[in-house]
Amino acid sequence: MTARPARKPLPRTTLDATLVALADPHRRHVVDLLRHGPLRAGELAAAAGLSAPAMSRHLRTLRAAGVIEESHPEFDARVRIYRLRPGAMSGIKDWLDETERLWTDQLTAFKAHLEDGE
Repeated sequence: MTARPARKPLPRTTLDATLVALADPHRRHVVDLLRHGPLRAGELAAAAGLSAPAMSRHLRTLRAAGVIEESHPEFDARVRIYRLRPGAMSGIKDWLDETERLWTDQLTAFKAHLEDGE
């Protein structure tokens, strides 16, 4: 088995905040909606079937976790447009890849151990 170079782990607070934000089905729905492009808060609320205050709470959580970002059009600073933040899921992807490698290495070693014992 070849030793892999140690990777700098993602800070737990970042990974945990992202996972907590995505744990709620309404917030995952928002992410699914935003995959197709930026939307206004009202459009997201209507598409998700949520009240404006409920959507606001979900958007605040996603924004705090760094999953989405908001902007304001020049014509009206009261309007908030949300979009997915580029690279927001890279931490989860890296963690899952590393975890999968760990399991694969462990299962490969276990298989080799069993085969050597025969």
